[in-house]
Amino acid sequence: MHACCAPCSVACIQALRDGGIEPTVYWSNPNVHPFTEYRARRNALREYTASIGAALAEDDVYGLRPFVRAVAEDIDGRCRYCYTLRIGNTARYAAEHGFTHFTSTLLISPYQDHALICEIAEKAAAEHGVEFLYRDFRPLFRQGNQKARELGLYMQKYCGCIFSEEDRYHKKRKTNEE
Repeated sequence: MHACCAPCSVACIQALRDGGIEPTVYWSNPNVHPFTEYRARRNALREYTASIGAALAEDDVYGLRPFVRAVAEDIDGRCRYCYTLRIGNTARYAAEHGFTHFTSTLLISPYQDHALICEIAEKAAAEHGVEFLYRDFRPLFRQGNQKARELGLYMQKYCGCIFSEEDRYHKKRKTNEE
């Protein structure tokens, strides 16, 4: 299971476990910037998975320059590239390590493009010969965030890329100006 962060992982891992699936959590998030944010999210996921006895595999690549180069000409369309990169890495990892299925914690967020994630995941599944395990985790979003707060997990304030951080501050400024 691709994990974008520890807070989003909480309810997803529990739901899978409740369904008889013991996920291996996979960190592949070269989209997260700046490095201090990348490190905070990665370390929180390491601590959380260790605390619940979940296996964690890491593609520990901080990819600022490659990510920015890839999205520079279409910043507004960056999410497609970002989902393709992370979901593709997950499907490839699953295939290379003998897993039959993969999924992502991205499917818990009401702020992500759910349909686009599913479209990209189906393509990655076909490309790598593994199945995409679809779960609509969104109904568990608030519950998972509440549990993450209770556990004292690091809670990020934006999706991950530097442009989503900019969007966050731009929206905040607009609200304060109104």
